Amino acid sequence: MDTTTLHRLLRQPCTIAVVGLSADWRRPSFEVSQTMQAQGYRIVPVNPRYAEKNEKILGESCYASLTDIPFPVDIVNVFRRTEDVLPVARQAVQIGAKCLWQQLGVENREADQLARAAGLDSVMNLCIKIEHARLAGGRH
Repeated sequence: MDTTTLHRLLRQPCTIAVVGLSADWRRPSFEVSQTMQAQGYRIVPVNPRYAEKNEKILGESCYASLTDIPFPVDIVNVFRRTEDVLPVARQAVQIGAKCLWQQLGVENREADQLARAAGLDSVMNLCIKIEHARLAGGRH
């Protein structure tokens, strides 16, 4: 992914739906989301395990799937295994997200192609927190 596109995606706070966000502060999904939230991004947790209990993560209501979110989402940030990303990509397209972002270690090429074919930006195998810090000129 080129730096110009990453700058465009992260230049201003937006709404990030985090698929696979855990309430466990020791998990990377929590740490990354907490940092991005502190930088002004709206974090929307997507995890059916927490949604069914009406639990909140980082003070935000949790949704079972992307299609349950009743407002627009800019970036879909995926903390799932590579083989689980394709259905998430389909939902990202369905809800009109602008970007599918597969976190560090996640690289589903079929999901990437699907997202790009639908006009979404697609990022694979990069950490949104690391890229934000790099582009902002600092480390978090």
